[in-house]
Amino acid sequence: MTDPRAAKDAARARARARRDSLGDDRMRAFAADALRDRFLEELVSPGLVPDGPIAGYWPLGSELDVRPVLLHLKAGGRSVALPVSGPRGRALTFRDWDPAQPLAAGRYGIHEPGPDRPEVVPAVLLVPMLAFDRNGHRLGYGAGYYDRTLDALRAIRPALAVGVAFAAQEMDAVPRGAHDERLDWILTERETLRFAQ
Repeated sequence: MTDPRAAKDAARARARARRDSLGDDRMRAFAADALRDRFLEELVSPGLVPDGPIAGYWPLGSELDVRPVLLHLKAGGRSVALPVSGPRGRALTFRDWDPAQPLAAGRYGIHEPGPDRPEVVPAVLLVPMLAFDRNGHRLGYGAGYYDRTLDALRAIRPALAVGVAFAAQEMDAVPRGAHDERLDWILTERETLRFAQ
C-alpha cells in the first residue's frame, strides 16, 4: 500500500524540478502577460469574477508571476491583496496591497504588505501550485495554508479559487488527501479550465 504522504512528497519533488527547469526570463514574462490577458478576457470581462478584493501572491522562486494581473486590476480601481503567512497549520490572512508602498519580509522570506496595511477578506484567490490535474486538484507545498484558507473562506461565503500555473505543470493525477480543497478554475498561459463545484 502506498503511503499518501510519501506519494505527495515524491510528486512535489518531481513537480518542483519540472517547474524550475521551465524556460528563461523572457518566456516567464510572456507567460505572466498571457495569464493576465486570459484572466481579464475569460473571467473578468464576462462577469464571472465576484465583487470584492482579489488576492494574489508575491512569486517565490519559479512560481508563475501574477503581479501583471494584480497591477492591471489595481489600476482599474479594484482592491487587491497579498497573503500574510502566519504559523504553520493556520489559514492565511490577507492585507491590501499598494504597489507604491514598501513590502515587508514575511515568513519564508516572502514579500508581504506590512502590518500598517488593512486586512481584507478576498472574494477571489489566485492560488500558486507545484502541479495540477484536469479534475481541479492542485499540488501545493505541503503546509496546507491554501486548503485551510479556502475551507475557512468558503464557510463564510463563496470564494472563487483560481489556480495559476504554467501549462507544463500539469500531471495526470495529483495525489490528494481528504482535506485538499478543489479549485474552481485553473489558468495557464495556454488554456482555461473550469470545474463545477
